[in-house]
Amino acid sequence: MYIDLVPNRNSPPAILLREGFREGQKVHKRTLANISHWPSEKIESLRRVLKGERLVSVEEEFTIERTRPHGHVAAVLGTLRKIGLEEIIFSRRVRERDLVVAMMAARIFDPCSKLATARGLGGESLFSTLGECLGVESADEDELYEAMDWLVGRQESIEKKLVKRHLGEKSLVLYDVTSTYFEGRTCPLAKLGPPGDGPRDRLQIQIGLIGNAEGCPVAVEVFDGNLGDPKTLSLQVQKMRERFGFERLVWVGDRGMITEARIKKDLQPIEGLDWITSLRAPTIRKLVTSGVLQLSLFDEKDLGEISSPEFPGERLIVCRNPYLAKERGRKRAEMLEATGGELDKIVEATKRHKRRLGGKDRIGLRVGKVFNHYKMQKHFTITITEDSFRYTRNEDSIRAEAALDGIYVIRTSVGRDRMAAGDAVRAYKNLSLIERAFRCMKTVDLKVRPIHHRKEERVRSHVLLCMLAYYVEWHMRKALAPMLFDDEDKQLAEQLRESVVARAERSPRAEKKARTKRTENGDPVHSFPTLLEDLRTVAKNLVKFHRVSFDKITTPTPLQQRALALLGVSLRI
Repeated sequence: MYIDLVPNRNSPPAILLREGFREGQKVHKRTLANISHWPSEKIESLRRVLKGERLVSVEEEFTIERTRPHGHVAAVLGTLRKIGLEEIIFSRRVRERDLVVAMMAARIFDPCSKLATARGLGGESLFSTLGECLGVESADEDELYEAMDWLVGRQESIEKKLVKRHLGEKSLVLYDVTSTYFEGRTCPLAKLGPPGDGPRDRLQIQIGLIGNAEGCPVAVEVFDGNLGDPKTLSLQVQKMRERFGFERLVWVGDRGMITEARIKKDLQPIEGLDWITSLRAPTIRKLVTSGVLQLSLFDEKDLGEISSPEFPGERLIVCRNPYLAKERGRKRAEMLEATGGELDKIVEATKRHKRRLGGKDRIGLRVGKVFNHYKMQKHFTITITEDSFRYTRNEDSIRAEAALDGIYVIRTSVGRDRMAAGDAVRAYKNLSLIERAFRCMKTVDLKVRPIHHRKEERVRSHVLLCMLAYYVEWHMRKALAPMLFDDEDKQLAEQLRESVVARAERSPRAEKKARTKRTENGDPVHSFPTLLEDLRTVAKNLVKFHRVSFDKITTPTPLQQRALALLGVSLRI
């Protein structure tokens, strides 16, 4: 194949693309195309190509001017848009909504301060394609703060839409509260409260989270740090009834939340409001002592229902978990041993010759520190004099507590015609889904801490951002379960379980993933953060060729393609 220049008398010569071929002893030529209208540079380039010459040096002519991580942005933004969260935040596109979405997405894959988030969006120090995908490259931290102020004003509207989507009349509502410590001392919400997960002298706030039966978050509230968990319940009940218009709900909360006082004051007086909670250990012990609860009930089964005049109109579902009983026995034995070891040191201190420990007050102070640390005082009998200390184990107390190991009692006002005993137990156990949400929000993924905001509304907006980010992550985890260590066959796992009281089991597929560290497709099993890190390697590269620049996205690996397919999103967003 070659280029032929054919003279054309008084006209410009014809430039033809031809090929030669042989028939017998003769060589013929055939015209393939008339390229006379091509620019001379294009014709010359084709001529050089046909001669096998290299047109450009890749090293000299092609340059990558910038690489922006993109795959994780496409996964998060694509999911966020697929589940319609942008429209839930605000029905039309405005800059404030784009900034809020940017902060939510950044919270999932790169949680950091608002200043660092703003720098990551801008062109000078961008961390990803997030800023350009949303058109917010020029945003600074002040604009992000203004968007947070805009968001908190829309919290009621956002939660109404989420509640409408994920809760219905007569729905189960999972509710729990956690505390988190606060940086600084000027926010009105930050107070010294009950010991939480931070230093005892650190101010804290309380966060109440409402979710549906599957653990999907629908509403969040920030309370003063010194407000007890039970007192938040009445505020949330009022919120669900007055703000969201629910007349019939079943509240599920732990025994520290739905207490006897809260039931009598906040739940029982409201028609259509039911609850599921559990009894405290002293109450269970009282049921056994009075003969209402017979331990022989567990000789052949691990679940049964009893009634007590102290709980009129309510059901008491008694359960015994052998695995839990074993664990509690092991832990108590270790705690008794550790407590005895520390008490022995005090005994020796009262007998030594040098610097002998003496005085009832000084000895009692040392003993009190040990009991405060291990919480085992009820299982010891102690004798303190001015110059001696003795102790013995209270074996009767230990045996009485051991008899109740693994036993817990679910207390509910929901009738048998509406909910079977096993379903009530399962609903209570699902509170672990809210605890999982708190772990993700506080430490694992979203890192709600540290909280540096000083204004009350900014703190509320920050927590709302984290809740909405977890809402996106919840949907992503559900879609990506086949690639994660998460169990995607939870219904099968529940069917394989001996009973609802027994220890939760993983499905055979999840067990195989955990054992082999490989999916059914042979891909490595990921955690959610590491899968996002893998997707981060899909980059959008700004390539320059001569004076022309264009974007080129990295070709995803088969694993990355599978993740995007499970999410139902595209790299082009």
